[in-house]
Amino acid sequence: MATLRRKRPVTRKIMKKAVLQKHASIKSKVPRKPRRNKAATISISPQASVIAGEMAVKESNYFHSRIWRVPYEMPQELPAQYGRDMLTVLVRDPRWIFCFWEVTGGTIENFKRQLGGEFEKAKMVLRAYDVSGINFTGSNANRFFDVSINKYANNWYIETGAPDTSWCVDLGLILTDGSFITILRSNIVRMPSEGASDITDEEWMIPDWMFARLYGMGFGLGRSSPVGKAWQERMKQVLSSGIPGSGSMASPVKQARKARKFWMMVDCELIVYGATEPDARVTVHGKPVKLRPDGSFTFRYVLPDGIQIIPVKAVSSDGIEERSITPVVERNTR
Repeated sequence: MATLRRKRPVTRKIMKKAVLQKHASIKSKVPRKPRRNKAATISISPQASVIAGEMAVKESNYFHSRIWRVPYEMPQELPAQYGRDMLTVLVRDPRWIFCFWEVTGGTIENFKRQLGGEFEKAKMVLRAYDVSGINFTGSNANRFFDVSINKYANNWYIETGAPDTSWCVDLGLILTDGSFITILRSNIVRMPSEGASDITDEEWMIPDWMFARLYGMGFGLGRSSPVGKAWQERMKQVLSSGIPGSGSMASPVKQARKARKFWMMVDCELIVYGATEPDARVTVHGKPVKLRPDGSFTFRYVLPDGIQIIPVKAVSSDGIEERSITPVVERNTR
């Protein structure tokens, strides 16, 4: 007689286990695909690559420190001394010069050994020499004066009170017997003129057409003319040469003065000055300029509206060396 088995009740736990076993058997039969790098399978269009490149450039403009990694350096002050003996003079204005110097410890010790106890008793001064128009040798100055300073100073202002002159300065000691010992000697500087120049007969760097224009502004050739004989002679040549604009002798300024007594005229001129070796050759716009005995030179330049380029060239006497400086000046009359 057959035995009947009682069926085991199916629970949720048994069903879940059966499902997992079936899923595992199916998964094991399917061959597993090898993994690939996701980054390698991504394709980028040319337009997207261009946009990405532009974004990288823009980011580098704002965050360049992350690219270059330049370390930040704290600003450093200039050294108090440079370890060399020197005395330099600069022009401040037509009446004042500025001196600054450095005397090394070795130089001071040499003077102390030479002078002994006199060094401490000596008075330190700046001796200013007027060397205008001469080739200064140290003993042929036109005049000089002393300015007392303390031994710890390294710069000083000196009032010369003499515009349009040349100066050289010595830093030295005045001993108890009144003798002067030079420690350092400076460069030579030329003081600028103060006010308008009263010289009217030197050659002007001016084109011929400008003479006719200035004549039309009221610069006549009569006894009351404010210009010198050289100007008047050249003006006569311009007027007689038939330059356009110079044929009419009726000045609009003079006509206005006949109608009313009130009037005004304003114009400008430029004074250019410099210096070089006394035996050098200096030209301005290719025209030679006469040098003074000390190598300095000055010339006046007409200054019309606009930009004026003034090339100045100096050539040594042997023709080996040359220097060129070109001031550029602009005038705008309103």
